Amino acid sequence: MAVACTGAFLAFLDTTIVNIAFPDIAASFPGVERDVLAWVLDGYFVVIAALLVPAGGLADRFGHRRIFLIGVGVFAVASVLCAAAPSLGTLIAARVVQGAGAALIAPASLAIVLDSFPSERRALGVGLWGAAAAAAAAVGPSLGGALVELSGWRLVFLVNIPLGAAILWAGARHLREREHLDSRLPDLAGAGLLAAALALLTLAIVEGDDWGWTAPSTLAAFGAAALLLAAVAVRGRRHPRPIVEPELFAGRAFRVGNLGTLLFSAAFFSIVLGNVLFLTSVWGYSVLTAGLAVLPGPVATTIVSGPAGRLADRVGHRAVVLPGALLFAAGVLVLRSAGAEPDYVGTWLPGTALTGIGIGLAFPTLGAAAVRDVPDDRYATASAVNAAFRQIGAVLGTAILIAIVGDPASLAETLAVADRAYLFAALAGALAGLVTLALGRPTARPAPPATREDPAAAEPAVA
Repeated sequence: MAVACTGAFLAFLDTTIVNIAFPDIAASFPGVERDVLAWVLDGYFVVIAALLVPAGGLADRFGHRRIFLIGVGVFAVASVLCAAAPSLGTLIAARVVQGAGAALIAPASLAIVLDSFPSERRALGVGLWGAAAAAAAAVGPSLGGALVELSGWRLVFLVNIPLGAAILWAGARHLREREHLDSRLPDLAGAGLLAAALALLTLAIVEGDDWGWTAPSTLAAFGAAALLLAAVAVRGRRHPRPIVEPELFAGRAFRVGNLGTLLFSAAFFSIVLGNVLFLTSVWGYSVLTAGLAVLPGPVATTIVSGPAGRLADRVGHRAVVLPGALLFAAGVLVLRSAGAEPDYVGTWLPGTALTGIGIGLAFPTLGAAAVRDVPDDRYATASAVNAAFRQIGAVLGTAILIAIVGDPASLAETLAVADRAYLFAALAGALAGLVTLALGRPTARPAPPATREDPAAAEPAVA
């Protein structure tokens, strides 16, 4: 658990920690246009979203432990290259490689957690894993701000190296590979098509505000993504080992959990960036002070997530997600009430505490609901699909926030756009909870297919 959750923390930390270092990175490469600089952030988002699902299929085929350790190694090496990058092109290329490593880590680490828990306690395991992922994304701005203040943006990447080395050492010593790996190769062509589809979809969302949402390039990216996804669906019905089995989407819990994850991720990641923008542009906080100001939220998330998983195992996912999502929305509305004058104790602290508690209840439990009825030999693939929904939701939420915020010219205009941004996050978070009302009762998960060497393969299954 410790190794897998620390790996998840490492992968998701870089979804937000680099954002806070972006101005310092821009200052190191003067004269470069902002849309080119943005690929330091966007390259990571696009690649991790594109490769998550194919990486999950590879983990189910070649082993969760093996793919996890490879991913951590790739991520650590890429972090060294990022920190030492002499040019912007080298930095962007290294960030792409780093995103590929994170895409290998995320589904394999969650699959390791799922392998470690019996079905009746799975929500607890996913809750702990989700706490690590959510805490990493939420603590990124404060940690990044402190590192930039201390030494500059290169330290933001160097901090990954000792953590990655510790994970590799502990993982090699303590992780054990799952038995009965699927010997069939996955649909590699389908994996390539799916990666291209998710990359184009993410690219269209990331660049839509700059290109224009009705621009030919944006519409072409969306259209091509839709066509490629349709091609993947067709291949999935015909290939003996599709990269994503159509049967996964036949389960109601899988569909509802992933839709809820998409909506809540959009709300969560818009708040992660929106809070820092509000504190720095309206209340005039420094980057470091703003990062510290949002810390109570991730602390509350980390405290709540473990007990929330145990509670979900006892009373069901729906009974935990819905209150959590509504608490998150209530906390966002408290933040929305903040005015131009700083009021940390009276407004900000209770608002960020409520959102943190809501995130701890809802976010990891949605992931647990999505994989609730998944067979044991498809954990990594199902986890990867859920992580892809989470990542696309993150990109979507960030893009919507940037589109709402725009470039306000006055304090009054800044307060007005902040009001709309917080309203979006509250509505998306509440909607994520409401969709879980469609969750049904747990169903019996089918057993992994028996191999030819299994003498029990010819015996009838007993329900």
